[in-house]
Amino acid sequence: MTYTSTVDEIRTEVFRKSIHFLIAMVPSLAMVSKVGTLALLASGVLVYSYAETLRLSGVVVPLISQITSLAARKRDQGRFVLGPVTLGLGAMLALLLYPAPAASIAIYALAFGDGLASLVGKIFGRIRPAILMGKSVEGSLACFLAVFFMAYRTSRSFAVAALAAITATLIEVFPLKDFDNILMPMGVGFAVQFLQP
Repeated sequence: MTYTSTVDEIRTEVFRKSIHFLIAMVPSLAMVSKVGTLALLASGVLVYSYAETLRLSGVVVPLISQITSLAARKRDQGRFVLGPVTLGLGAMLALLLYPAPAASIAIYALAFGDGLASLVGKIFGRIRPAILMGKSVEGSLACFLAVFFMAYRTSRSFAVAALAAITATLIEVFPLKDFDNILMPMGVGFAVQFLQP
């Protein structure tokens, strides 16, 4: 891999994950209106899906097509970029299935745990033991610490934070591609809801 392609991959990953981090606004929006937030997420998924279908047909949808092209990984070239759909669905499912503290922690795990794992792994990841299935120790540690911090900040419980961080890190290790956007909030929300008062 050349230096230029590595820099391009890192630039794409930084852009992708800055979009990914925006999903962290969902718990605050849901405190104002859960129904409104769900409607906003659903609308975003539908509008994006339509725009992405048009893009693949050769029709450029202003702003959405450009953002998608900038954020697409090599594996996404010429294909429907699924990440924004699974990101929106993951946040929606967390809001629908779990009570407020667990849903918030699940969404923060999605935004920061998954986001920082990928970013740190891509930029700093050097140690890649076979047990991590291609992922790096550095990325997994970033996931653990980010989720632990956000879960503790949300719950003020060491046990909840530890369980959320361990669950998120275990899910993050698997090579799930874009489906980790659904499985991470589902798994974390499911795990921590039982420790909530």
